[in-house]
Amino acid sequence: MIDQNLSILNWNVQGLNCPDRRATIRETIAATPCHIVCLQETKLELVDPFIASFLGGHNLKNFVQRPATGTRGGILLLWDESVVDVKDVCIDTFFLSCTVTIISSTTTFKLTTFYGPTRSNLKDAFFQELISEKPPPGSKWLVSGDFNQIYHAQDKNKPNIDRSRIVCFRNALNLYELKEIHLQNRKFTWSNEQTNPTLSKLDFFFCNEDWDLDLGTHILHALSSS
Repeated sequence: MIDQNLSILNWNVQGLNCPDRRATIRETIAATPCHIVCLQETKLELVDPFIASFLGGHNLKNFVQRPATGTRGGILLLWDESVVDVKDVCIDTFFLSCTVTIISSTTTFKLTTFYGPTRSNLKDAFFQELISEKPPPGSKWLVSGDFNQIYHAQDKNKPNIDRSRIVCFRNALNLYELKEIHLQNRKFTWSNEQTNPTLSKLDFFFCNEDWDLDLGTHILHALSSS
C-alpha cells in the first residue's frame, strides 16, 4: 500500500517463533521500501526489543504489539520514526489500532490492523470489535489485516461457504462505511496447499471515504509468495 511516499506492508507471518522464518521475514522487509509493517499471527506472548530490531533492521526501529494468547494470534506493528509518528495505540482482542501522522505532509489517519478468529463461535465478537473502532466523522481510517473471513462468495474457489458470515462481515463494513481497496495482482491470498487446494482471499485493506478522498493515489499489490 503506497501513497504520498508512504509504503505499508501487511503480512500474516504464521509465527515468529522459528529463527529461520524470522530471517526470511527480515530479508523480505529489507527488500521492500516499507515504512510501516503490520504482522499478524506472531504466535508470541512477548516480542522483545531484540526480535523487533532484528525484523525491522536499521529503519523500522519502533514497535508495539498485541501479544498472542499462548501461541494463538498476536499482532506486531513496526514503523520508521523518520517517516511517520505513531501514537494513541489501542489494543483489544482482535486488533491493534493507532494514529499515524505522515511527517512530510502532516497528514494524519487512523490505522487499525486485525487478526480475525478462525473459530466460528468468536466471529460475532470479532464483528462487534470492527464496529466499535469506527472513528469520529471527518477522520481518515485505514483498516488492514488477515480477517480469516471472506467478503464475497468469489473470494473462495469452492462452493462450501458460510453465507451468513459473509452477510455479517459485509454488514459490519457497511455500518462503519468502509470499502475494499482492490488488490491488483492476486485473486486469493491463502491456500491449504493440498493437491486440490482450497483457495481464499482472507487478507484485505479497507478505507473510509475521508481516507480515500485525501489519499486517493494508492496502489495495493501482493508480494511474491516465494
